[in-house]
Amino acid sequence: MIRIRDLVMRLPSGGRPLTILDGVTLDIGAGEVCAITGPSGSGKSTLLGLVAGLDRPSSGSIAVAGVEITRLAEDALARFRRDTLGYVFQSYHLIPTLTAVENVAAPLEIARAPNALGRARDLLDDVGLADRAHHYPVQLSGGEQQRVALARAVALDPPLLLADEPTGNLDSATGAQIIELLLALKRRRGSTLVLVTHDQALARHADRVVKLHDGRILNGAA
Repeated sequence: MIRIRDLVMRLPSGGRPLTILDGVTLDIGAGEVCAITGPSGSGKSTLLGLVAGLDRPSSGSIAVAGVEITRLAEDALARFRRDTLGYVFQSYHLIPTLTAVENVAAPLEIARAPNALGRARDLLDDVGLADRAHHYPVQLSGGEQQRVALARAVALDPPLLLADEPTGNLDSATGAQIIELLLALKRRRGSTLVLVTHDQALARHADRVVKLHDGRILNGAA
């Protein structure tokens, strides 16, 4: 599903380049649950963003589902993201002026899917929020907002799910609920799941744990 080769990411910092990722090579199979762990500043979120096509690497290549995304033009990259992946952010990234059901329906409407609102209501029911469909994000708890974000991420049945610290802003009990829900959604759709986490309880559910340190994969992690 994912093939990464010699990935390097450098950013300007104080007049000199700062290396965030340094020669990362990694394969992740279809249907796999892969957890990426490591200390703050090790490059975890940067790696996930590059796989999502949210940023461009300094060098190296990333292929997802056979498509080398590092070579795609912006329009093609946007279509790739729409058709191939769902992304779950730590800070939810819900649109504050839309209700829960409208947030979930948004990607369906962009894709011109039929009956977007009806489908969104079904997805909210899947995550236990049917009775909160018409509430705005500010009216929802952190756990409820993350459940809306999960429903939105799987709305188009993407073959790849990416999650960046999905339990990072939640208490342990709510985090455990989100873990179970995320894994259930992944199993139901047969998708590949790659997640960045500091949460050891979440990492234990992965088929494989990849450890990053100073922008490099530790020996044996891949």
